[in-house]
Amino acid sequence: MKIGYARVSTKDQSFDLQLDALQKVGCEKIYREVISGARAERPVLKQLLGTLRKGDVLVIWKLDRLGRSLKHLVGLVNALRDQKIGLQSLNDPIDTTTAQGRLSFNLFASLAEFERDLIGERTQAGLSAARARGRKGGRPRGMSKQAEVTARAAETLYLERQLSVHQICDKLGISKTTLYAYLRHRGVSISPYQRHKAAG
Repeated sequence: MKIGYARVSTKDQSFDLQLDALQKVGCEKIYREVISGARAERPVLKQLLGTLRKGDVLVIWKLDRLGRSLKHLVGLVNALRDQKIGLQSLNDPIDTTTAQGRLSFNLFASLAEFERDLIGERTQAGLSAARARGRKGGRPRGMSKQAEVTARAAETLYLERQLSVHQICDKLGISKTTLYAYLRHRGVSISPYQRHKAAG
Protein backbone atom coordinates (compact mmCIF):
# COMPACT_ATOMS: atom_id res chain seq x y z
CA MET A 1 0.00 0.00 0.00
CA LYS A 2 1.18 3.51 -0.80
CA ILE A 3 0.69 5.96 2.04
CA GLY A 4 1.40 9.67 1.59
CA TYR A 5 2.68 12.25 4.04
CA ALA A 6 2.27 15.97 3.37
CA ARG A 7 3.62 18.73 5.62
CA VAL A 8 3.46 22.52 5.64
CA SER A 9 5.13 24.78 8.18
CA THR A 10 2.24 27.16 8.86
CA LYS A 11 -1.56 27.24 8.51
CA ASP A 12 -1.18 29.92 5.84
CA GLN A 13 0.52 27.47 3.48
CA SER A 14 -1.42 25.20 1.14
CA PHE A 15 -1.30 21.41 0.92
CA ASP A 16 -2.72 21.42 -2.62
CA LEU A 17 0.49 20.87 -4.59
CA GLN A 18 1.60 17.98 -2.37
CA LEU A 19 -1.86 16.37 -2.21
CA ASP A 20 -2.32 16.48 -5.99
CA ALA A 21 1.04 14.80 -6.56
CA LEU A 22 0.48 12.13 -3.87
CA GLN A 23 -2.98 11.28 -5.19
CA LYS A 24 -1.66 11.09 -8.75
CA VAL A 25 0.81 8.30 -7.84
CA GLY A 26 -1.91 6.25 -6.16
CA CYS A 27 -1.61 6.90 -2.42
CA GLU A 28 -4.53 5.20 -0.69
CA LYS A 29 -4.14 7.26 2.47
CA ILE A 30 -2.58 10.69 2.92
CA TYR A 31 -1.61 12.13 6.31
CA ARG A 32 -1.38 15.90 6.63
CA GLU A 33 0.58 17.83 9.24
CA VAL A 34 1.05 21.53 9.97
CA ILE A 35 4.33 21.92 11.85
CA SER A 36 7.69 23.63 11.45
CA GLY A 37 10.42 21.63 9.72
CA ALA A 38 12.76 22.28 12.64
CA ARG A 39 10.45 20.71 15.24
CA ALA A 40 11.61 17.32 16.51
CA GLU A 41 8.15 16.15 17.59
CA ARG A 42 5.74 15.47 14.74
CA PRO A 43 2.63 13.74 16.13
CA VAL A 44 0.99 13.01 12.76
CA LEU A 45 4.19 11.56 11.29
CA LYS A 46 4.64 9.44 14.41
CA GLN A 47 1.09 8.14 14.03
CA LEU A 48 1.67 7.39 10.34
CA LEU A 49 4.88 5.47 11.03
CA GLY A 50 3.02 3.35 13.55
CA THR A 51 0.53 2.23 10.90
CA LEU A 52 3.08 1.18 8.26
CA ARG A 53 3.52 -2.52 7.61
CA LYS A 54 6.01 -4.67 5.70
CA GLY A 55 5.68 -4.02 1.97
CA ASP A 56 4.13 -0.56 2.36
CA VAL A 57 5.66 2.48 0.66
CA LEU A 58 5.79 5.88 2.35
CA VAL A 59 5.45 8.55 -0.34
CA ILE A 60 6.45 12.19 0.14
CA TRP A 61 6.49 15.16 -2.20
CA LYS A 62 10.05 16.12 -1.29
CA LEU A 63 12.67 14.96 1.23
CA ASP A 64 12.50 18.21 3.21
CA ARG A 65 8.85 17.41 4.02
CA LEU A 66 9.98 14.36 6.01
CA GLY A 67 13.33 14.89 7.74
CA ARG A 68 14.24 17.88 9.90
CA SER A 69 17.91 17.33 8.99
CA LEU A 70 19.97 14.99 6.84
CA LYS A 71 21.00 13.01 9.91
CA HIS A 72 17.38 12.61 11.02
CA LEU A 73 16.34 11.61 7.50
CA VAL A 74 19.03 8.93 7.23
CA GLY A 75 18.02 7.43 10.58
CA LEU A 76 14.35 7.42 9.61
CA VAL A 77 14.92 5.73 6.25
CA ASN A 78 17.22 3.13 7.78
CA ALA A 79 14.47 2.30 10.29
CA LEU A 80 11.95 1.94 7.44
CA ARG A 81 14.35 -0.27 5.50
CA ASP A 82 14.79 -2.57 8.50
CA GLN A 83 11.00 -3.03 8.56
CA LYS A 84 10.95 -3.72 4.78
CA ILE A 85 9.07 -0.46 4.17
CA GLY A 86 9.94 1.62 1.11
CA LEU A 87 10.33 5.39 0.75
CA GLN A 88 9.55 7.28 -2.43
CA SER A 89 10.23 10.99 -2.83
CA LEU A 90 8.46 12.43 -5.87
CA ASN A 91 10.88 15.32 -6.41
CA ASP A 92 14.19 13.66 -5.45
CA PRO A 93 16.03 10.65 -6.95
CA ILE A 94 15.01 8.57 -3.93
CA ASP A 95 12.91 5.41 -4.20
CA THR A 96 14.18 2.70 -1.86
CA THR A 97 11.96 0.12 -3.55
CA THR A 98 14.42 0.09 -6.50
CA ALA A 99 18.14 -0.73 -6.71
CA GLN A 100 18.93 2.68 -8.24
CA GLY A 101 16.94 4.46 -5.54
CA ARG A 102 18.73 2.56 -2.79
CA LEU A 103 22.08 3.53 -4.34
CA SER A 104 21.03 7.18 -4.37
CA PHE A 105 20.02 6.99 -0.73
CA ASN A 106 23.32 5.36 0.23
CA LEU A 107 25.02 8.39 -1.31
CA PHE A 108 22.83 10.60 0.88
CA ALA A 109 23.86 8.57 3.92
CA SER A 110 27.53 9.07 3.03
CA LEU A 111 26.89 12.80 2.72
CA ALA A 112 25.31 12.81 6.19
CA GLU A 113 28.46 11.31 7.68
CA PHE A 114 30.57 13.83 5.76
CA GLU A 115 28.33 16.66 6.97
CA ARG A 116 28.73 15.63 10.62
CA ASP A 117 32.51 15.56 10.23
CA LEU A 118 32.50 18.91 8.46
CA ILE A 119 30.35 20.62 11.09
CA GLY A 120 32.61 19.19 13.82
CA GLU A 121 35.69 20.45 12.02
CA ARG A 122 34.20 23.90 11.50
CA THR A 123 33.03 24.03 15.10
CA GLN A 124 36.59 23.47 16.25
CA ALA A 125 37.79 26.09 13.78
CA GLY A 126 35.21 28.51 15.17
CA LEU A 127 36.37 27.86 18.74
CA SER A 128 39.98 28.42 17.77
CA ALA A 129 39.09 31.66 16.00
CA ALA A 130 37.05 32.81 19.03
CA ARG A 131 39.94 32.11 21.37
CA ALA A 132 42.28 34.01 19.06
CA ARG A 133 39.92 36.99 19.34
CA GLY A 134 39.97 36.64 23.11
CA ARG A 135 36.41 35.37 23.47
CA LYS A 136 35.75 32.75 26.12
CA GLY A 137 34.37 29.39 25.01
CA GLY A 138 31.80 28.97 27.79
CA ARG A 139 28.20 28.52 26.74
CA PRO A 140 25.69 31.35 27.25
CA ARG A 141 23.43 31.12 30.29
CA GLY A 142 20.46 28.87 29.69
CA MET A 143 21.95 27.12 26.67
CA SER A 144 22.48 23.34 26.65
CA LYS A 145 25.77 21.74 25.63
CA GLN A 146 24.23 20.54 22.36
CA ALA A 147 22.87 24.01 21.62
CA GLU A 148 26.28 25.47 22.42
CA VAL A 149 27.93 23.21 19.82
CA THR A 150 25.27 24.08 17.25
CA ALA A 151 25.60 27.81 18.01
CA ARG A 152 29.36 27.70 17.45
CA ALA A 153 28.91 25.78 14.20
CA ALA A 154 26.28 28.33 13.14
CA GLU A 155 28.67 31.20 13.86
CA THR A 156 31.44 29.62 11.81
CA LEU A 157 29.21 28.80 8.82
CA TYR A 158 27.58 32.25 8.93
CA LEU A 159 30.86 34.15 9.07
CA GLU A 160 32.26 32.15 6.14
CA ARG A 161 29.44 33.61 4.01
CA GLN A 162 29.54 30.62 1.65
CA LEU A 163 25.99 29.48 2.45
CA SER A 164 22.65 31.26 2.63
CA VAL A 165 20.78 31.46 5.92
CA HIS A 166 18.35 28.83 4.62
CA GLN A 167 21.20 26.46 3.73
CA ILE A 168 22.82 26.90 7.15
CA CYS A 169 19.49 26.13 8.84
CA ASP A 170 19.08 23.01 6.69
CA LYS A 171 22.58 21.79 7.51
CA LEU A 172 22.18 22.31 11.25
CA GLY A 173 18.54 21.23 11.43
CA ILE A 174 17.34 24.46 13.07
CA SER A 175 14.83 27.20 12.25
CA LYS A 176 15.81 30.67 11.04
CA THR A 177 14.61 32.17 14.35
CA THR A 178 16.86 29.78 16.29
CA LEU A 179 19.81 30.56 14.03
CA TYR A 180 19.50 34.31 14.66
CA ALA A 181 19.11 33.67 18.40
CA TYR A 182 22.32 31.61 18.39
CA LEU A 183 24.16 34.30 16.43
CA ARG A 184 23.03 36.97 18.89
CA HIS A 185 24.27 34.77 21.76
CA ARG A 186 27.62 34.55 20.01
CA GLY A 187 27.74 38.32 19.49
CA VAL A 188 27.62 38.05 15.69
CA SER A 189 26.36 41.02 13.71
CA ILE A 190 23.53 40.04 11.33
CA SER A 191 24.42 41.04 7.78
CA PRO A 192 21.67 42.53 5.56
CA TYR A 193 23.36 40.68 2.66
CA GLN A 194 22.91 37.32 4.39
CA ARG A 195 19.28 38.17 5.11
CA HIS A 196 18.84 38.94 1.42
CA LYS A 197 20.40 35.61 0.48
CA ALA A 198 18.00 33.86 2.84
CA ALA A 199 15.06 35.31 0.95
CA GLY A 200 16.50 34.47 -2.44
